[in-house]
Parts: sequence; structure tokens; C-alpha cells
Amino acid sequence: MTHAARIPLFTLAPANLKAMIALSQSTKNSSLGARLVELVQLRVSQLNGCGVCVDMHWRDLIKQGADPRHLNALAGWREAPFFSARERAALAWADAVNALPGRDETDSAWPALREYFSDVEIAELGYTIAAIRGWNVINLSLRNPLPEHPAPGM
Repeated sequence: MTHAARIPLFTLAPANLKAMIALSQSTKNSSLGARLVELVQLRVSQLNGCGVCVDMHWRDLIKQGADPRHLNALAGWREAPFFSARERAALAWADAVNALPGRDETDSAWPALREYFSDVEIAELGYTIAAIRGWNVINLSLRNPLPEHPAPGM
């Protein structure tokens, strides 16, 4: 795969870009909490192989004070002892939803989700997953490269 962007995405379609940014920001401001939102975004980005998003959300979690060892174990979250039952329910839901439509594992993830999340939080989690999947698709398909050095302030 090439490491050069196919088009200068962030200078094109400004209304669409603004809407995607607004959706992403709304998930960060949801009742789920910043750590959980970032964990879900990092996990979905891992699953989809989006290096740009993996890097961004890992760095955001580090800025929040997350332990790097815990974040490195996210790919094996089922075996790692670092995640709460609530986080595990959200990660299981993220894994199941991200697998759609190829696999539908939402029935097995649903009971834990209902135990730890309200209807509003489930809706917010759905938007969080949808938003990061959208960014993953855009970044991967248009070959937006992972910069060797993050932009200042990022």
C-alpha cells in the first residue's frame, strides 16, 4: 500500500468534513465519558486497521493518563485484566457492531450491554461506533497517511 494520500481530503467537501467532525465531537461530549469513547474508537480502529485513527486515539488516551500497558492490551481485551465490566460490555458491543454485516454477534453482546448502559448510552455508543467506522473507511480508502510526527498540539 502506498503511503501517499489519493486526494487532499481535508481541503475538499468542507461541509461534509465539518459534519463528520461535529458528529465525532458530539460522541466525545456524550454521557459515556471521554475514556470509554476513546477506548471504543481505538478498538474499532484496531479492528479496521486504520493506523491514523489508532495513533490518534492511543495518543488521546495517553493524554488522559491511561497506562500504555493497558492500551497495548486492548487488542486482547477479553484476556486482559485492565478493563472494567462496563468497558468490556462496550468493547464486546463495538466488536459485534463492527463485524456487521459479515457477522452478527450482537445477540451475544446485548445482555451485558443492557446491564451496564441506559438506552441513551446505547444510542450514544452506536453513534460513536458509526463515526469512527466512517473515519476508518475514509482514511483507509483514500490512503491518508499516518504522519511520522503528529501535528503540533495533537
